[in-house]
Amino acid sequence: MVGAGGIGCELLKTLVLTGFKHIHLIDMDTIEVSNLNRQFLFRKHHVGQSKAKVAREAVLKFRPGVEIVAHHANVKNQEFDIDFFKQFNVVLNGLDNLDARRHVNRMCLAAGVPLVESGTTGYLGQVTVHIKGQTECYECQPKPAPKSYPVCTITSTPSKLIHCIVWAKELAFAKLFGDKSQVSDLDVRPSSNEDSTVSNDPDEAQFFNVRTEESSKAYARRVFDRIFGTNIETALQNEDTWKSRRRPDPLFVDKVLTKEIPQVENGVSGSTERAISAMTTLGLKNPQEIWSVEDNARVFLETVQLFLEKRSKDVGKLVFDKDDQLAVEFVTAAANLRAHSFGIPVQSLFEAKGMAGNIIHAIATTNAIIAGLIVLEALKLLSNKSKECRMTYCVEHPSRKMLLVPVEPAEPNPRCYVCSETPLVLELNTTTATMKDVLEKVVTRKLGVSDPVIMHGASLLYETGEDLEEDMAAHYASLLDKKFSEYPTPITTGSVLTVEDYHQDFRCSLHVKHRETFDEEKEPEGMVVTGDMSSLVSTDLTLQAPSKVENGHTEEDEDDVVLVEPEPKATTAAGSKRKLEEEEIYSVEKRPRLGEIPVLV
Repeated sequence: MVGAGGIGCELLKTLVLTGFKHIHLIDMDTIEVSNLNRQFLFRKHHVGQSKAKVAREAVLKFRPGVEIVAHHANVKNQEFDIDFFKQFNVVLNGLDNLDARRHVNRMCLAAGVPLVESGTTGYLGQVTVHIKGQTECYECQPKPAPKSYPVCTITSTPSKLIHCIVWAKELAFAKLFGDKSQVSDLDVRPSSNEDSTVSNDPDEAQFFNVRTEESSKAYARRVFDRIFGTNIETALQNEDTWKSRRRPDPLFVDKVLTKEIPQVENGVSGSTERAISAMTTLGLKNPQEIWSVEDNARVFLETVQLFLEKRSKDVGKLVFDKDDQLAVEFVTAAANLRAHSFGIPVQSLFEAKGMAGNIIHAIATTNAIIAGLIVLEALKLLSNKSKECRMTYCVEHPSRKMLLVPVEPAEPNPRCYVCSETPLVLELNTTTATMKDVLEKVVTRKLGVSDPVIMHGASLLYETGEDLEEDMAAHYASLLDKKFSEYPTPITTGSVLTVEDYHQDFRCSLHVKHRETFDEEKEPEGMVVTGDMSSLVSTDLTLQAPSKVENGHTEEDEDDVVLVEPEPKATTAAGSKRKLEEEEIYSVEKRPRLGEIPVLV
């Protein structure tokens, strides 16, 4: 079992009650208060403890004869290699994020172990069975890309609250509590010079650092005036921008706050730092109440102070986490203040948290139904009745008077870049693109590779690993920011990059195609990855005919693969898991043979 959350708790309970007696359970998360309304193996006194270990202890109380090995770890860790997966008869997923799902899919393919995949969101749910060589793998079907927003809209001309929330998460939170050295829109220099953008003044470059002898309160007020006041004034100097748009209103602390209000002590009681709350100290109790501009200002100032005073050891390396109460309060207040400046309706913390964390709230009954279906499919696999396996969809509204709709599994997609190793086409501007860009935007995010090795012909361009020698690590680092066209052997149209991940036993080829321009609205990353090999014909690139048919396909089949990007996430260390619940919706697609049945992927 991978995952001990909403689906995982129900699944573990159902497995042991059905008679399963030898189970390994992997989950890296700890229990949060917000989990308790649906993850019924946990209680309030378990908050902060390992989900996997507490789930094991809870189940053993009513089924003491079961052997359950609990791993409080990331399933992407090196210890869970192919040999580890080979020891099992079946793998059951109760995961909550696309990255980990793709990883487990590849490990099961490499180990030749059947995988039962699952997902829920609200009243919708699904269970799918993936058997190497018999059914499609988890990645055979393209995953529709969530909405992304152009940088210029986020930083300069927001028109929706989601623009302000992304700004608060990715710019304000990151700048104040993450890596302050990264230049962002918040570094706009307060100047009457229209050509001024980022300051070269040493004092200005260190603006977002706490100054010597500066109190946390003074720092919070200084930052407030800069990002909501002075930066807005600087933006207003560009008259052309506001000819057809509403001009934003600068906000300054002294004008927004009319009076000081007494604060109460934050009752943390030492349980967890995530319990620290600006709402508590300010006496704001209802998360569904829409705060006034003054309330938002107070919450912003208070969250900054609490981060500096109570979470000082983490400041400088924090990333936004929807389960971090203080982080959610900061993002809500910052987004609402920016929204107010630009004339955009504000929202409550409850609504803002849902937007920031992409949450569709979970239904416990759906989790229970899906867990039961997972066990039914596992029993079929273990009884050598794989032909009877079904992909079952739980729908909100009856289709043909059925709330549970079973479908025969599809065959492997011969155009899948994972299980059929279909070559991909990477379109980018080789005169501006760097290896760092490709690693972050394509290899890690789109291909889901955790420990990449990248080659250009026989030349090794990049690899990772603890045993990497210092001189080689320095060499690869020197190539990261070098333009592809400036490489010793330039990478341009016709070049083929080979991407491998030995841990996942994964390999694919990226055929490079130079492209000068990209649509900033539709292609904000400046890179496009598809499986349309025919697009290379117009560049007069001659592809060698395959010498043999591999995995049941030839190059004639390689024309329809479409790769889409999963939801953007906060920057984390390699292999770390985004803490998202099952209630997150990743995408919905339509399968022709099912009509209007949504598929969660």
